Amino acid sequence: MFNSQTIQFHSEFCGDSFSCSAFFPFPLPTNGLYSPTMTEMYNTPWRKLATAIYTAPTDGRIYGTMEFDVTDAQKYIQQQREAGVRITMTHLVTAALGRVLAYDVPEMNCFVRRGKIIPRHTVDVTVSVIMKRGQEMSAVKVQDAHLKPVSVIGEEINRKAMEHRSGDESKAMQNKDLLGKIPWPFRRWAFRIIRWIVNDLGFQLKFLGLSDNSFGSIMLSNIGTHGLTTGMAALFPAGKLPAVMVMGHAEEKPVVRNGEIVIRTMLPLTGTFDHRIVDGGHTGKLARGIMRRMSRPSALEQVLEETHVTG
Repeated sequence: MFNSQTIQFHSEFCGDSFSCSAFFPFPLPTNGLYSPTMTEMYNTPWRKLATAIYTAPTDGRIYGTMEFDVTDAQKYIQQQREAGVRITMTHLVTAALGRVLAYDVPEMNCFVRRGKIIPRHTVDVTVSVIMKRGQEMSAVKVQDAHLKPVSVIGEEINRKAMEHRSGDESKAMQNKDLLGKIPWPFRRWAFRIIRWIVNDLGFQLKFLGLSDNSFGSIMLSNIGTHGLTTGMAALFPAGKLPAVMVMGHAEEKPVVRNGEIVIRTMLPLTGTFDHRIVDGGHTGKLARGIMRRMSRPSALEQVLEETHVTG
């Protein structure tokens, strides 16, 4: 568990002869995004080794948990609703994740193809949504989440969720129904062939709506709506995602502030990470970035040109 003072992560695999940390000995772009010429710079020795050690991603997972104060965020949500703007905690976290990936830890915004780390050129956050009265899940992708105010993100998620519930899902999400109709064990073979073509070879299957960016840069799921406090998500192998974040149920808890015990609303957030891309240093940047941005929720309504934040 890590909070504002301490950070730690758990690894399923860490051989005696391998280090579970890495650093990036090159300057990062000031605007937080990538250029095609930087592809090789992101292929550090550790990352090249990790692509050989781990498969994609079944044994290269690391996990992290955090809990941060959302008392001010809840007040901001209430103020916005009174003003006629409907946003939720999920919308705030989506906006925060987009900006953190773009400006705080852009080296996480990438994927593995043929043993190389490939940077993405957009910052897209995929949010899971409930369908059919909780009996099924779908997902909506917010493109360029770092460039949108949280109110716009909220409107987009709500609109796309309604479209999905009415049967208008994206091609990528409709594939679950197509694959579900294939008899076992041919279903497993079909999935592996599709994953090999898209993930390993890097080809797009436009008729299926599948590409390197079908599921965006990162995925967010809110299990707090089901009353759960914490949970560890699976990394969807075909998604080419470096991380899946899970929001839990926010609760009032006693915490220490300035040497005194006070009651604050705390939100648990867990992450499952692809260890070929992410290590403890990245999770620390991610955690600090989310905490900083969620502590100033009104700033998520503003779209300002930011610079890359190190450390």
